[in-house]
Amino acid sequence: MSAIYPVAEIRKIEQAALRDLPPYTLMQRAGQAAAQAALRLLPCPPHSAAILVLAGPGNNGGDALEAAAGLAKAGCEVLALLKTPPSQLPPDAAQALARAQRQGVHLMPPEQFADIDSAQWTLVIDGLFGIGLSHPLDGDWRSLVQAVNAMPCPVLALDVPSGLDADTGTVVGGAGGIAVTASNTITFIADKAGLYTGDGPDYAGSVELATLAIADQYLPAPNMWLNHPGLFSDYLRPRKRNSHKGSFGDVAVIGGAAGMAGAPILAARAAARCGAGRVFVGYAENPPAYDQAQPELMCRHAADLDFSSAVLVVGTGMGMANSALALLTRALDALSWLVLDADALNLLARQPQLQVQLAQRQHAVLMTPHPLEAARLLGLSTSEIQADRVTAARRLASRFNAVVVLKGAGSIIARADGAVVVNPTGNPALATAGSGDVLSGICGALLAQGWPQWEAALAAVWLHGRAADQLVAQGIGPIGLTAGELIPEVRLLLNQLVQER
Repeated sequence: MSAIYPVAEIRKIEQAALRDLPPYTLMQRAGQAAAQAALRLLPCPPHSAAILVLAGPGNNGGDALEAAAGLAKAGCEVLALLKTPPSQLPPDAAQALARAQRQGVHLMPPEQFADIDSAQWTLVIDGLFGIGLSHPLDGDWRSLVQAVNAMPCPVLALDVPSGLDADTGTVVGGAGGIAVTASNTITFIADKAGLYTGDGPDYAGSVELATLAIADQYLPAPNMWLNHPGLFSDYLRPRKRNSHKGSFGDVAVIGGAAGMAGAPILAARAAARCGAGRVFVGYAENPPAYDQAQPELMCRHAADLDFSSAVLVVGTGMGMANSALALLTRALDALSWLVLDADALNLLARQPQLQVQLAQRQHAVLMTPHPLEAARLLGLSTSEIQADRVTAARRLASRFNAVVVLKGAGSIIARADGAVVVNPTGNPALATAGSGDVLSGICGALLAQGWPQWEAALAAVWLHGRAADQLVAQGIGPIGLTAGELIPEVRLLLNQLVQER
C-alpha cells in the first residue's frame, strides 16, 4: 500500500535522510533507479540504443546525469543536454556530471539542440525540473519541451514530468503552461497525488516508484494513500453457507423522474449484482411494472417505500422538482445510511438548510459528486475544483461530515478527518452517461452488506475503475463502452477478490 506525500513533506523527508547519509547517496540511488527503469524501456540491446538525457539546473538534472552515467556504463550511446553552465550546478549535480563524463557521456551545447534529428533517439530522459517548479516554463525551456513532446520515442520523466504540479496534477501556469508528456515516470521517495489525478495521468504515463531505500524512521504518518485492495481487504469475506437474502441487506434506489428512468435502474442493477440481498427502485413518478432485464428488482413509487429499512441511494435521475426535494428531505430524516449522487447533490447545493441537516446527521453519508456538482456545493467554478482536487474533496468531506468521492480522472476519496485516497484505476471509457449511477449502486450494495462507509467507497471506486480497465484490455472500449457493460465485470472482479483473500 503506497503512501502519498505532498511536496512539502517530501522535502522534509529528503532533508532528514540527507542529514544522516553520506553526501551524494540519494542522488546516486535515484540515478541508478532511473537507469534501470530506462534499460527496461529499451526495445533493443543497450549497445544499439541512443539516449538523449535532458538535465536541468538543479538536483533533478543531477539525477538525470547520474542515470546517464549508468546507461553509458551499460553500453548505451548517451548524449546529455545541459543548459546550465557546469560551474553553476549544485555540488551533487556537479559530481554527477563528472561521473557521466568519465563514463563517456557526450555533452551537447544547447544551441545545437535545434539541429538534432528527433528520429534518432531510442529514449529521452526528462530531468529538467522536478517537484520544485513554481513558475511556468517559457522561452527556451518551453521550446525544448515542445520539441520533446513531438519526438516519436518513449520519454522517461524523473520524479515528475517537467512542468506538472506534483500535488495537484495540473500544468504549472494553467491553460497557458506546458509540461513534458512522458510515456513513463519514475518517481522518487514516495508517490505524489498529481501523478494520478487531474491531468497528471495524461502527462505521467505509467508510473513506477523508487523509494531510494529511505528508512521508515524518516517517513511521517501519512494521511494520503494510493487506492489498492489492501486498503479494504478486511471486508472481502466469503459468504457463509448458512445465510439468506436478509443476511446481505436491502438497497433502495430513489430517483427516476420523467425522461430519466434508466438512471436508477443502472444503479439498482449494480447493487443487485454486487451482492445486496434485495434491491428496490423507488421512482419519483410513474414506476414501471418491472425491469425486463433484471426482474429481481422491485419497482415502486418512492413515496410507498420504507426509507428506514434499507441503504438509500438517492438522486440518480431524480430531477429538481418539488417532489424530488421532498424525497431528499425524507431521506435525510431517515435513520439509514445514505449514498447521495447526481440530483440529490444539486438539490443540496440550492438548499442551505438541508446542508446543515446533512452535516449534523448521525448516520453514515457517502457523497459521489462529479466536478460540476462539487463546484455547486462549494460555490466555486469547475476549473477551481479541478485546479486542486484533493483540497476540494477534503473541504466537502469536512463540511458535510461525509465520505466524499470526487469523481474524474484519478477519483479522490476523502473523509472528514482529512484522510485522502487517490484512485489509480479507470480510463476514459468511464466518461459515459450512467457510469456514475453504476458507481453509486456499487456503494449501496457494499454498505448494505455491512461494509463501513470508508472501505465501501474505496472498494467501489477501485472496482468501478478496474472493471473499465479490464474491458478496455479486452477491446471493449474505451470508445463506445456503455455503463451497463461495467456491471457484470465489477461482479466478476468482486468475486475474484473474495476468492483471493
